[in-house]
Amino acid sequence: MSLRVTALADPERTSSGHRLAWLAARDDGEPLGSAFLRVFTREGQEHLAELQVNVHSAERRRRVGSRLLEAAVAAAREAGRRSVLAQADAGTPGDHFLAAHGFRRVLALTYARLPLQGWDSDRAGGIDAAARRPHPGYRLVSWRGTVPGELAESFAASRRAMDDMPMDDTDYGVVAWDVERVLAAARAVADRGDLLTTVAAVDESDGSVVGFSELVVPGGGEGDGLHYGTGVLPEHRGHGLGHWMKAESIRLARADHPALAGLVTDTADSNTHMRAVNDALGYVPTHRALEYQLDL
Repeated sequence: MSLRVTALADPERTSSGHRLAWLAARDDGEPLGSAFLRVFTREGQEHLAELQVNVHSAERRRRVGSRLLEAAVAAAREAGRRSVLAQADAGTPGDHFLAAHGFRRVLALTYARLPLQGWDSDRAGGIDAAARRPHPGYRLVSWRGTVPGELAESFAASRRAMDDMPMDDTDYGVVAWDVERVLAAARAVADRGDLLTTVAAVDESDGSVVGFSELVVPGGGEGDGLHYGTGVLPEHRGHGLGHWMKAESIRLARADHPALAGLVTDTADSNTHMRAVNDALGYVPTHRALEYQLDL
């Protein structure tokens, strides 16, 4: 089979990186597959790129994916990257493809979903009670979209709660957050038409944010919402703040978006604490995904 791989121009550039793209096609122009390489440029991740390869099911095992991978890896090397990450659902052709092409498995993730429709009063009451349960010394605040100005500095500082998130052998780096980056992340969600809601735990002694839980909902308020991250600063752990914030996120989602079908979260298998929180709140595992890494 005659095959051409063409680099495509992708004008999308953000404060965190840019994307390269390739199209595999027959000589007559019929598309067979594509590859996208996200090249990270934010501080702490200048060594990293993230890869996605897609091949039409009828064209697999014909070196379409291999050719796309070769082009993307060459570009990653040219950009000075030392690690390329890629993710695939466990047991799928993508899983087998990555393992067969020199990627090593570095992280296992469990995806779980909380259905929101058809709740009985007991279940709804349990979530509401968990969200409203007092936690002495702390209070919950929430906002939609951009963080309020008076909380911006401490919210940006609270992002270091994710620095020790279990990532197993992944060469993910440590993301440096400041107010500008926090605002840019919120704008990116809004620009694509989605709705960001953040619940934060505030230390009542000084009014600073010490934990957060972010949820992104499709702009129409239907389908499934996606949890972006829940974290608590190390010095404030052990008080049940993660469970508290996530329960409040669920309560707000049900109140603000009654047509929302469910909430989806993904958690590293080694993150036993957050998996226990998800289990306690009623999230049901749906599938596992594997994170692979190619060391350049």
